Amino acid sequence: MGRAVALRLQAALAAMVTAAAVGVALPMTQASAAAGTATGFATGNGGTTGGAGGQTVRATTGTAIHAALCDRASSSTPITIEVEGTINHGNTSKVSGDSCNTAAGVIELKQISNVTIIGVGSGAVFDQLGIHIREARNIIIRNVTVRNVKKSGSPTSNGGDAIGMESSVRNVWVDHVTLEASGGESEGFDGLFDMKNDTQYVTLSYSILRNSGRGGLIGSSESDRSNGYVTFHHNRYENIDSRTPLLRGGIAHIYNNHYVDLHESGINSRAGGRAKVDNNYFEDSKDVLGTFYTDEAGYWQVGGNIFDNVTWSSPGDENNPAGPNPQSNTSVSIPYPADARGYFLERPPSGLSGSAAAPWTPAPRATR
Repeated sequence: MGRAVALRLQAALAAMVTAAAVGVALPMTQASAAAGTATGFATGNGGTTGGAGGQTVRATTGTAIHAALCDRASSSTPITIEVEGTINHGNTSKVSGDSCNTAAGVIELKQISNVTIIGVGSGAVFDQLGIHIREARNIIIRNVTVRNVKKSGSPTSNGGDAIGMESSVRNVWVDHVTLEASGGESEGFDGLFDMKNDTQYVTLSYSILRNSGRGGLIGSSESDRSNGYVTFHHNRYENIDSRTPLLRGGIAHIYNNHYVDLHESGINSRAGGRAKVDNNYFEDSKDVLGTFYTDEAGYWQVGGNIFDNVTWSSPGDENNPAGPNPQSNTSVSIPYPADARGYFLERPPSGLSGSAAAPWTPAPRATR
């Protein structure tokens, strides 16, 4: 019974993948897009509103994005930047000003707040150019593609991370994005969605992460445990080796995601991390949940997940897979309402004009 619903989920996500592949703006659900409101842990700590209430400007180059940040009255003046076209190294340079701290070779959101970056029109693609969020708060990124960001080879950007957050970051909502690479670390790539050094209150929703050695991490080392309060919901992870995500310390809520072709491991909760893992669909993958590559244990609360052709390795000194019959070993309290009752998209929402989308109806998963 779960398989039938899984196929509906695959069909919906396939449409999203096709749109992303050609650079078309991904459709947003009415619930999140029409109101433009954040979900998950990004609603905590005062909420995440981005540039709401501020000026809206259009940018077709990375330099124009930086200029828009620098033209504000202050580093906290709200702004929404609508982006269309391909943003790359050739059109991204450093811009200086009292309200910004930018750099060449990366989209730099440093020491700023109250910013929305949203793809519009025919789509926004950040090609080999990462987005770096540092010492910032109240940031929204929606409806963009970030691809092939490298830490070695040429050109390089953002330490090889598609989106990277570090150093006292608060309240970030990333929604309807595609993050992709073309290989793993040996090909010059690093993580697709990384958080470290005190990054909290983050949500990643309705997004696609694919073709990478590493999906992303929360905490850069076993001692970097100041991160957390991160929500992942309604995302698709595909053709990834590991880290979907890697959680070191802190709390993560992971629900209604689809994982396919995870080659080495998936959700890696370790070093005291606690993950609430609800109603996800794991397909054609290995070791999708557990503590891996360390003897510093992490924990999980599970419920309603589907494991379809998932293989599990044997436990060892630095290998503690949750399967083949995953059971909860902790309890995680979630402070916000979340519809994790087993709903996946019956179809992708239709229509997108700026920040609004047509209504959609979720499909109830069959009783298991």
